[in-house]
Amino acid sequence: MTSTLSIAFRHPVVRLSMIAIFLFGFTGAATSPYQSVIGITELGLSDGLYSILIFTAAAVNVVASLWVGVLADRIGNYRILLMTVMTFGIVGYGLVYAVPVAASFVVCTLIILPVYNAMNSLLFANVRAVANAGGGRDAAAINSGVRAAISVAWVLVPGLVALVLTGGGSMMPAYLLACLGCVANLALVYFKLPAGKGTPPPIDRRHSFLASFAEVLSPKVFGRLMAVSLITSTLHVNAAVQPLIITGAAGGKVTDIGAIVGIIAFLEVVFIFVWARIQLHLHPVTALAAGTALYAVYLTLLGFSSAPWHVYALTPLSAFAAAALISIPITYIQDLIADRPGLGSSLISVNLFLSGGLSAILFALGTRFSDYSGTSKLGACAGMLGFALLIHLDGRHTARRSAR
Repeated sequence: MTSTLSIAFRHPVVRLSMIAIFLFGFTGAATSPYQSVIGITELGLSDGLYSILIFTAAAVNVVASLWVGVLADRIGNYRILLMTVMTFGIVGYGLVYAVPVAASFVVCTLIILPVYNAMNSLLFANVRAVANAGGGRDAAAINSGVRAAISVAWVLVPGLVALVLTGGGSMMPAYLLACLGCVANLALVYFKLPAGKGTPPPIDRRHSFLASFAEVLSPKVFGRLMAVSLITSTLHVNAAVQPLIITGAAGGKVTDIGAIVGIIAFLEVVFIFVWARIQLHLHPVTALAAGTALYAVYLTLLGFSSAPWHVYALTPLSAFAAAALISIPITYIQDLIADRPGLGSSLISVNLFLSGGLSAILFALGTRFSDYSGTSKLGACAGMLGFALLIHLDGRHTARRSAR
């Protein structure tokens, strides 16, 4: 863990990016737990309209992330693009708070904030460009450090925001806090992130927007992206069924949900650095396959849980395996288009969209033909399907590389 942090902190741009990604995580952790309550309960959106809104916003975020990623590769200047998407965050969160009506919520959630959320892939593109400049050897360690910053935000911020909102009649101040987080992030980038030096990279036909989108959809890239999305969809399945199993088949209380989620979130931060060390000795595909197998075991055991202590006992396994599925795919996905940091990092958003869609299908199928415990086991099967596809596509290549 210490060596991973030392690698991540070695470069000033990476250090700044870790702070920026923490503030980005702050905005999400401050608003996401309350978004549905604000939209449906406070502003009067119907359940159906809210579902359509969230799905469409996720699709807009994918397009925005790809567009920004291609643009970053074309101009070679991350600073100005980061400030631009941060401005979208200030406007989006600020408008929802200042004009708390359904129309502003819909416009901001559907258009403005998805553009801001492209900042996630843009920051990872920025640090990947730093890693590439150093030969790419430390990419996994750098990504682990930056990804851990988001996890730290999700460990610390929800509880603090809950304290701020305690006693208030509205949860809308969460959006004010997120707006202030964006302002702080914009100031950080404006005053501390150095402007790009040198001339923009040469642009050829491959850097056009249509050619870039075609490269994402090519079998070589999209097939591997589907394998990773099947694997990471298990995280979404767990997020959906774990609370229901805790309060259902396991016979736990609502307070157990918060305790278990908190324990796992804290352990994940530690284990992210452990997996960064493991990757020094294992090929990323091997490490990801191992993490997938462990998470499939966890989901299967979760499906057999019949008492609260069963779920508590699974928290170390859950956190250890989840840390692999959270951190390792970032580097693997970027490597699919390694010479294009912007486009390669935008695939992170594509993966989030695909894995979210796959998890929704798995949840619908699982609850249609079984119960929540059976849905957990179905999620484990999906993870192993992704494992098999990953090994089929990259296993032999990994073995040959290891043999050398």
